[in-house]
Amino acid sequence: MSQARDHGGTHWSVPSLRNRAACLGASARGRAAARLAAGTPVLPVLPVLIVSVVVIADLIGGAGMVWLHLLAAGPALAATTNGPRGVVCVGFLAAVLGATLGARNGVPGGELAAVLSALVAVTVASGLASALRTRRDRVLAAVRSVAETAQHAVLTPVPATVGPFQAAVRYSAAAAEARIGGDLYALIPTPYGVRLIVGDVRGKGLPAVGTAALVLGVFREAAYDEPDLLAVIDRIERSLARNLGADDFVTAVVAGYPQAGHLEVVNCGHAPPLLVHASGSVVAVEPAHPAPPLGLRGLTGHTPGLETVPFADGDQLLLYTDGVTEARDRDREFYQLAEGLARHASDEPARTLTALHDELLAHVGGRLHDDAALLLIRKPTVRDVVVPEPTVCGAAGSEAGAAGSEETAARPAVPSG
Repeated sequence: MSQARDHGGTHWSVPSLRNRAACLGASARGRAAARLAAGTPVLPVLPVLIVSVVVIADLIGGAGMVWLHLLAAGPALAATTNGPRGVVCVGFLAAVLGATLGARNGVPGGELAAVLSALVAVTVASGLASALRTRRDRVLAAVRSVAETAQHAVLTPVPATVGPFQAAVRYSAAAAEARIGGDLYALIPTPYGVRLIVGDVRGKGLPAVGTAALVLGVFREAAYDEPDLLAVIDRIERSLARNLGADDFVTAVVAGYPQAGHLEVVNCGHAPPLLVHASGSVVAVEPAHPAPPLGLRGLTGHTPGLETVPFADGDQLLLYTDGVTEARDRDREFYQLAEGLARHASDEPARTLTALHDELLAHVGGRLHDDAALLLIRKPTVRDVVVPEPTVCGAAGSEAGAAGSEETAARPAVPSG
């Protein structure tokens, strides 16, 4: 924990205490979530409650055999929430209580034995079902982990600052279980300025993921090598011509920032980016010379054109895929992205995209039916450049100093316990 010294005395820094408490709380929540994801058994509260209700009903009603059959609901329900051990425990409890109630109510031995045998059979079957479910859950967790790793390898995280820009990305795959889809994005600094791409591969599943990886790989290499943005497009086009099928293609917008105050935009059959001026107005950057999607140039012979867009301090550019603009609500109304962007535009791209994403999910009722990607960059103004107060989590320390005319206050880094 950081310790502050002021005028020769020592005291605990209140912001540091707050940061430490927040970090400990987040760490505890993370450990709890990890235990649940690892399949750690939980207490069979509901199954035990069901068994208890059956016992209380039998004690009050005194109906004997009428209620004893319902004790099998306990282990059957435990199979949906607990592992085999929990199922066996609930089944054992139900069997003991059933035998006790049967003896109390004078149930004939043959009938009671039949009921207890059925209860044991249900417990065994539920235990096997629980074991199979637990195994499938572990396999699914492993598959999700691999898919998430593949996504991070293909779609590398975008830092909050890239070159002169603030940046943020939000990505949602339609196949939520896989966490990866056919949309692609990249934002990289190069010797020729910051360059970015957002695209959408035709189709879904593993073939689309493979095509997205191919496009991103070529883009990342060509963006460093080619001084001309159109040459980057040509490199991608040639690679797709060698590797794609006749009916496959990729819509994309590729942009670059070669000099201060100007953006270069190449649109290849993709939805037009949205330019947010510092004044708050939102304008679609429509291509003056529309070009076909990547992979189809050989069929049309049409080459893309380069658009130059003024981009001043405080301006923002939003690139997106059709999973956003084609999202519909229950009344089959499309989501109006430009209007949403005008409502939620702020000086922080991450906050803007979070608000847009939340509004989009609310519009569709909680789940998207197509992959959706949002990439927002912003050219900050001079007054936006501030130094945030450091937040320390774990064993790392922080240093902050302020020099005055007669005294100096320092905050040295002290490892936390």
